[in-house]
Amino acid sequence: ADRYTFASTLSHLRRTNTPIGRDGKLAKPRQLHNTHWGLVCPAETPEGQACGLVKNLSLMCYVSVGSRVDPLVEFMIQRGMEVIEEYEPLRYPHATKIFVNGAWIGVHQDPKHLVNAVMDTRRRSVMQFEVSLVRDIRDQEFKIFSDAGRVMRPVFTVLQEDNPETGLQKGQLALTKEMVNTLAEEQANPLQDPSTKLGWQGLIKNGAVEYLDAEEEETAMICMTPEDLELYRAQKAGNPIFEDTSDDPNKRLKTKTNPTTHMYTHCEIHPSMILGHLCQYHSLPRSQSGKTDPILVLTAHFIG
Repeated sequence: ADRYTFASTLSHLRRTNTPIGRDGKLAKPRQLHNTHWGLVCPAETPEGQACGLVKNLSLMCYVSVGSRVDPLVEFMIQRGMEVIEEYEPLRYPHATKIFVNGAWIGVHQDPKHLVNAVMDTRRRSVMQFEVSLVRDIRDQEFKIFSDAGRVMRPVFTVLQEDNPETGLQKGQLALTKEMVNTLAEEQANPLQDPSTKLGWQGLIKNGAVEYLDAEEEETAMICMTPEDLELYRAQKAGNPIFEDTSDDPNKRLKTKTNPTTHMYTHCEIHPSMILGHLCQYHSLPRSQSGKTDPILVLTAHFIG
């Protein structure tokens, strides 16, 4: 890795390279796709021929290392999954097909119950947090991915049912004020025994944070901020919503509330998490992007 400065090293370790010749003037491979949101930094890329072909991972982006899936298959068999060898298509033509890492392993008659049970095991950290669970209702498929090399990103989870233990209601964040206060306390006064602290791993184990890959993100409904989530809940409850009609140029642009939205499943941690390492050093986040990009390239060479 490049050891020129600390910032340069961090940037270099999270760099990705598209194996396409630099001579061509193709625009499409250089542009980010919608599914890159939160996974690839939109600003941190070199100028010139390599522009858009050399990219950098976003700050919270994580690459899966792979995990065993045999216990999960056993878990599903115990909960009514028929293995593919025993499946009779004429008898159950509308059964939901279950795929594990692309291989069709069985079918299930009650996919809603099965998917909820499997998702619950992941949220309780019985299963690895990096296992991806994708239910495609239209195609009647339930796809599970546990292979290595998938880029993922963390988001806050939104409760789909009332939680009697914590007293949180359906539609609220699983992250509680107690968790936030505990994290702040641990940061101010570090514990002697690190194994007892909550930390980031504690948030994952408590189901407050979940990692999604691009495939699972397609089936999720993600809210931009917790404020928007509260606004949505108030709207669903029938409370009047007052729009800010002032001309203040510094007011926050809010997501337009869509009355057809059924339910939010997740919430973004912070919009700035779509940016990479070097963007976090940038002191003027509201300057126009045309000036931001050359500054980012120079940031790696600053004395740090």
